[in-house]
Amino acid sequence: MTPNWDDMRSFLAVARAETLSAAASLLKADPATVGRRVARLEEALDEVLFVKSPQGYRLTAQGQKLLSHAVRLEQTMLDAREDLGGQGSELSGQIRLGAPDGCANFLLPQVCAAITAENPDLDIQIVALPRIFNLSKREADMAITVSRPEAGRLLVQKLADYRLHLAAAEDYLAKHSPISSMAELSHHSFIGYIPDMIFDKELDYLSGTPFERVRLASNSASVQLNAMRQGGGVGVVHDFALPAAPNLRKILPDVFSLKRSFYLIRHEDDRRVARLSRFAESLSEGIRRELVRLEALA
Repeated sequence: MTPNWDDMRSFLAVARAETLSAAASLLKADPATVGRRVARLEEALDEVLFVKSPQGYRLTAQGQKLLSHAVRLEQTMLDAREDLGGQGSELSGQIRLGAPDGCANFLLPQVCAAITAENPDLDIQIVALPRIFNLSKREADMAITVSRPEAGRLLVQKLADYRLHLAAAEDYLAKHSPISSMAELSHHSFIGYIPDMIFDKELDYLSGTPFERVRLASNSASVQLNAMRQGGGVGVVHDFALPAAPNLRKILPDVFSLKRSFYLIRHEDDRRVARLSRFAESLSEGIRRELVRLEALA
């Protein structure tokens, strides 16, 4: 029995969603149908592709091997559809983009909205998670990171530098002692990351400073920003997020300033996938342009 494309699409959806119901939602199909297609593919290949449990579906070693081939087949089908449809430079299909939540909340919505406006047949899924994405498991088609990966079969492209500063709400500053030096910060409450949940060393903003105690902490940059907006204390904030929080004011910007970088990473197998390359180019241009605009307003 030769595998067919519908069965491979169902396999891909279950591999990504890890449950039949979630995969069925992605495919706009019935869960029982998705289950039958996966079973038919396993029969055709004479391989067990998933370990099934009450917690969901997990790829076996053989399923993991098939995944990369299925993704390449999917990209080939999407490229063929674009070419046969005569859509020229327009993008179509679905692209899933992973990003740290600061970037996902304050940069990607407007950048991706502009891209979808120019490509009406394109669906973009932004996955905001405070951790590093595993592209080998195809959790996303590409991901933005805050440090350059040192291992793995990955394509890595530096997108842009960005800056961070100390900030606090105007109400907080009005109610507490003035801050004219770094030493005076010791009298203030700090907002930051939960120390044992910092997933990347580039996010360890307070390491090596006298202000390592964090009285109000979260693993989310967006939660930290909202805590600052509510007068919870002093924190480190992205300059590109400040226009979204007009009641925040920078503190000691000439004394404390951090520079970090965003990197776009893709799986090496996607090097020749034209639609992903075109999307990456549009995304890179949009992020650079939006960073310049927002940091000028900060």
